[in-house]
Amino acid sequence: MTTTETSATPTADVLLEVSELEVEFRSGRSDVTRAVAGISFDVRRGETLGIVGESGCGKSTTARAILQLPRPTGGTVRFDGRDLTKLSDAEMRSVRRRLQVILQDPIASLNPRRKVRDIVAEGLAIWGLADRDERVHRAMEAVGLDPDATGDRLPSEFSGGQCQRISIARALALEPEMIICDEPVSALDVSVQAQIVNLLEDLKDQYGLTLVFVSHDLSVVRIVSDRVMVMYLGKVCEIGPVTDLFDDPKHPYTKMLLDALPVPDPDVKRASVQSHGEIPSVISPPTGCRFRTRCVRATAYCAEVEPLPTELGVDRYVSCHFPLS
Repeated sequence: MTTTETSATPTADVLLEVSELEVEFRSGRSDVTRAVAGISFDVRRGETLGIVGESGCGKSTTARAILQLPRPTGGTVRFDGRDLTKLSDAEMRSVRRRLQVILQDPIASLNPRRKVRDIVAEGLAIWGLADRDERVHRAMEAVGLDPDATGDRLPSEFSGGQCQRISIARALALEPEMIICDEPVSALDVSVQAQIVNLLEDLKDQYGLTLVFVSHDLSVVRIVSDRVMVMYLGKVCEIGPVTDLFDDPKHPYTKMLLDALPVPDPDVKRASVQSHGEIPSVISPPTGCRFRTRCVRATAYCAEVEPLPTELGVDRYVSCHFPLS
């Protein structure tokens, strides 16, 4: 899949282009784990791209590779036309003012010895930006925190949801164009998750943000995303508009994930999940299609030939030899 293949139109205003991205880790003396194995996608200005998949599929590694943390071992990552993989560390630091991240564990991501006001101002202080106090005040108010009442307190005095608001304020203070949200609500209670999701939606409109939203929770992804990318064992299975993908999945793995979603109604009968087997080792993935060992539609051909992304409709791409009709 190339980035041109995943764009809806040639004139689409693309902010992020990822092409043939690879991330490898060494495990032991000779084993190499391809956590991300040559994936391509794009993100357009002002949209939210959701990235979903089971644990270990490579979605968080993909998000961090966009930030060059760690540096990918192959492929390109173009942010507003600049290939981040070719930038020096100093040049990359300048880009990170425009490309921020919100991490999974809000409490662990905050310095426990620093006051909230100083945490939010950290990036501003590093860059020596003017009107620091005003920016901090504005960012804290935007996430629903009272700067006067909370600014001089420590993170340990706040709940997980409030700490995530502090993390979001820290990212907002630099006025970025894109925020990578790496499982930003998975460590929070369900009621608090809804508050943070609604906050991100409001901030996206208010600040004109572009979001990459990584999560294993399809219910959350459906709410926040404009398009969704489904990953399995370091590969992209399917990309499409959120409504199309949820209402009419084309990849057997996507359908398996959706069939496994709980329904809060005891009278609703769910179809049985059409898959079998355990997730293979990412160190030694199956040949051909990586999902074939769990797919009821797999044939010998699936073991021999890796499926390439195929365009099935407007903005719909699936990597499957026998996509669902």
